[in-house]
Amino acid sequence: MTAALFTSALDTAAAIRSGEVSPLEVLEATLDAVDRLDPVLGALVWRNDEAVREEARALGERIAAGQGDLPPFAGVPLPIKDLTPAAGQPATYGSFGAPDQIAEEDELVVAAFRRAGFLLTGRTNTPEFGSITVTENLRYGPTRNPWDHGRTPGGSSGGAGAAVASGMFTVAHGNDGGGSIRIPASCCGLVGLKPGRGRVPSTVPAWQGMAVEGALCRTVADAAALFDVVSGPDRNGWWPAPVAPVTTGAAGPPGRLRVVLNTVSALGIPVDPVVVAAVEETGRLLESAGHQVERLESDLFDPEGLGPFLNVVNSGLAEYEGIDWERVEPHNRASYAAARAVDSATFVRSLNELERLSRPLVGRFGTEFDLYVSPTMAIEPPPVGLLEAVHASPEAPPLEVLSMAAFTALFNITGQPAISVPVAMAPSGLPVGVQLVAGPWEEPLLLAVAAQLEEMVGWGDRRPS
Repeated sequence: MTAALFTSALDTAAAIRSGEVSPLEVLEATLDAVDRLDPVLGALVWRNDEAVREEARALGERIAAGQGDLPPFAGVPLPIKDLTPAAGQPATYGSFGAPDQIAEEDELVVAAFRRAGFLLTGRTNTPEFGSITVTENLRYGPTRNPWDHGRTPGGSSGGAGAAVASGMFTVAHGNDGGGSIRIPASCCGLVGLKPGRGRVPSTVPAWQGMAVEGALCRTVADAAALFDVVSGPDRNGWWPAPVAPVTTGAAGPPGRLRVVLNTVSALGIPVDPVVVAAVEETGRLLESAGHQVERLESDLFDPEGLGPFLNVVNSGLAEYEGIDWERVEPHNRASYAAARAVDSATFVRSLNELERLSRPLVGRFGTEFDLYVSPTMAIEPPPVGLLEAVHASPEAPPLEVLSMAAFTALFNITGQPAISVPVAMAPSGLPVGVQLVAGPWEEPLLLAVAAQLEEMVGWGDRRPS
């Protein structure tokens, strides 16, 4: 291969390992693509070109000298989302209110990326504190969708989504607290796996473990391999529970599954007919693969959980240290004020209520059905510029924001694994993602079903113009 755009991370790593291409050649191709494409897309907010060039040269010399075994992704460039600390990099959270300081330690997922051999190359844009579903902020401006520059790539991992969908990177780090990996995957035509609660260690699990770390990928094989390198038990955490096996690379066909489809939002949010059609098509594909497919007449989500969930989400702003709240955007100032108004007893009751609501829902998986299929988003990617409407109504998000997360946030509450796969293309030329959800610890099952769909649909060949 050559150091070209739109290769997979696994193929790039294999070519580096074999000596077919050098780490520096891959990096220079990546940086060249960033130079050409990012001035329009706005996916990256910080670059470390010279430092990472030195790493690539040193790795190339080591490979040429045949010095030792290489980690699985040695030499593959990967950017980190601007919400997550990485040693030697700034973490500004997309905010003017954040202090300009360099992180001294890696978050655990970043350390896992380093152990896997990735070259940490730049940082990607996010809405301020990752709190809305479009990647726009006052500090860095909007990120644009490679499929249509007038549309959003989603959020909060929208910079990561644009970086991969455009071909600048093969994979990119993201995290997901209400859909923030799956929503950009849907907007950008990518594969976005949200691991289950506790599957990827965090120093302090955000939102009581409802927010999880992961990546945006172009192929299911890359998503499986990335999950393998970042997941595993955390013996130093407060809840070091036994963890089911995570190896997914050798996963075979999933067998015949009981699949249910849902296209109804419990919040009463209208679902675009294009999105409904994508779910229906997914059902037909799964049926043709031998699965039993039925339709649910109502959503799994209980709207009573929305208030307690927002109490937990708003409290997450307290996790950010050294913030000048006078310089923070209006919607996040309002959320911070709402969080401070929730007393500790109410916060604990909110957590208890969410767990009570989750238990019977999770119990339906493996008893009534094995796989749940829904829209990832209720709408196509909205136009860039939604931040203005968010600021105009800081305490009540616009309908578009709710429509983008209406089907995803539930599974952050329950902690189940979920994945968005780019099954369809809308007449508008924009990708349409479909969400698959399985029971606890069943990421391998999700990835096996996603691989079946990938083989039937062939989305890996799609490219934005």
